Amino acid sequence: MLVDSHCHLDHLDLSDRDGGLRSVIEDAQARGVGKFLTVAVDLDTSASLVKITAAYDNVFSSVGVHPLQKIDRPVPCVEELVALSKAPSVVAIGETGLDNFYSAETHQWQRDSFINHLKASQLTDKPIIIHTRDARTETIDLLRQYPLPAGGVMHCFTENWEMAKAALDLNFYISFSGIVTFKTANELRVVVAKVPLDRLLVETDSPWLAPVPYRGKQNEPQYVREVAETVAAIKGVTVEELAEITTQNFHRLFRIPTN
Repeated sequence: MLVDSHCHLDHLDLSDRDGGLRSVIEDAQARGVGKFLTVAVDLDTSASLVKITAAYDNVFSSVGVHPLQKIDRPVPCVEELVALSKAPSVVAIGETGLDNFYSAETHQWQRDSFINHLKASQLTDKPIIIHTRDARTETIDLLRQYPLPAGGVMHCFTENWEMAKAALDLNFYISFSGIVTFKTANELRVVVAKVPLDRLLVETDSPWLAPVPYRGKQNEPQYVREVAETVAAIKGVTVEELAEITTQNFHRLFRIPTN
């Protein structure tokens, strides 16, 4: 069984799907994807995702505000994040982090938001989901300033081995998306080769970043299989072995019972 450890089920375009979201989940299950973590990008979706997870016992959710979601919104406060995280299906804080590629002008807002998420993770003892881009040093520095007993994951990782190693040393997992299948991702595949199997996750970041051979199409959780196939080949294991290992990692990080 595979797990899509990071997707956004509430952002899928379901206009041409007769079965709606249920058909997306069934298609994924038919390809051996058994569990899903649908990740929040703002406080509104943090609350609405609870409704999605209530309908499926194999879908879990998070609470958080994406670093590119400012749009004149106030910095999310710690108390809001903690309160929303109390829903039974919520297993993580995030996604949060720093992104200087698109929105360097909102850096202070991103930093303040990130710190509040780190504090919420400390208070709730839930792992954190981090989005990071062009902010390697500052991201790691903040993680060192706000140590997290529950750890977390660097999702959709596209940075270098030095950052991955620093995150691993802080009890983090590294998650790879469909980007690892792109022809231009040779440096990223080098990082995949170095990350220990027991700290590795696979994801889609659906509906974005569809892997080869689906580039240009809407990404779906079922395509985590293509990510897993590429990662397994790099690691020199079978897809079945990678599925078992990454599923165990998912359960360990997010403290989800295996039954």
